[in-house]
Amino acid sequence: MELEIEQIRDQQKETWNKFSPGWKKWDELTMDFLKPMGDEIIKLLNPKSDAIVLDVAAGTGEPGLTIASHLNGGKVISTDLAEGMLEVAQENAKKRGIKNFETIVCDVCELPFEDNTFDAVSCRFGFMFFPDMELAIKEMKRVLKPGGKIATAVWNIPDKNFWITATMETISKNIEITPPPPRAPGMFRCAKEGFMTDLFSQAGLKNVSAKEVTGKLNCKTTDVYWSLMNEVAAPVVAALSKADEALKQKIKTEVYSLVNERYPEGAVAIDSSALVIYGEK
Repeated sequence: MELEIEQIRDQQKETWNKFSPGWKKWDELTMDFLKPMGDEIIKLLNPKSDAIVLDVAAGTGEPGLTIASHLNGGKVISTDLAEGMLEVAQENAKKRGIKNFETIVCDVCELPFEDNTFDAVSCRFGFMFFPDMELAIKEMKRVLKPGGKIATAVWNIPDKNFWITATMETISKNIEITPPPPRAPGMFRCAKEGFMTDLFSQAGLKNVSAKEVTGKLNCKTTDVYWSLMNEVAAPVVAALSKADEALKQKIKTEVYSLVNERYPEGAVAIDSSALVIYGEK
C-alpha cells in the first residue's frame, strides 16, 4: 500500500508541474472562479493579525496570499507538492508586494513542521487529490496549535458542477474511460454528504461543520471555456490524448453545443458548487 501511495504522490507532482504554465496563464480567471470558496475559508479561520497560517496544496497562492495581505506581524507558509505551482505563487506575491509569505515544496503527509506550530490551516481543493486523506488530516492537526482552526474546500457532487461535467461527460460518451478505484484521487472523491465532516471528526477535531458555497466560472465565451479546460484540467487533457483529431473535433462540437444550449445569450458564466468544511483542535 505504501508503494501505491508513493506512486500516486509522484504522479500528482508530475501532473501539477506539467500544468503549472496553464494555471499561470489562466490565473486571473481561475482565481476569480475559486474566490468564493477562499473567502469562506478566510471568514471561518478569521486569523488574528499576528497569526502564523499554513496553506496546504496552495497551487498558485490563494487563499494564502489574501490571508497574508490581511496580517500585520503574522505570516503565511504555503506548501504544495509541485514546485512549478509555487513558483507562480511567489511571482504573484512579488507582484502584489506581499512579503510575509513563504513557500515550501513538501508532501502534506510529511509536513516538515514541529507540533503545535500554526494558528490556522487552510486547504482549498487539495483533499480530493491526497493519496492518504486520513494521514493528511492527522498531519494538519498535528502542526496546528491547541484551539487552532482548520478549513478546507472540496468539490460538491457532479450535478452541481456543470463547469467540469459538460466536458468530462461528453468525453466519456465518446471514449471508454476506465473508472478509477473507489479511493483513488479525483474531483468528486470527497463530495458525498458527511464524508469530510466524518473525516474531521474521526481525526479528533471539534466543532466540525460543513457549508455549501457556490461560484461561477465566468468565461464569457465558449471558446474561452474550451481553451481553459484544455490547459488546466488534467483529466480532460489525459482523456483527449487518447482520441484522434476527428474524434477530438466531434467532442469539441458536442461540448460547444451543450454549453451554448445552457447559455444561449453567449454570456458563459458556469455554475459551480463546493463544500467548505471547518474544525478546531
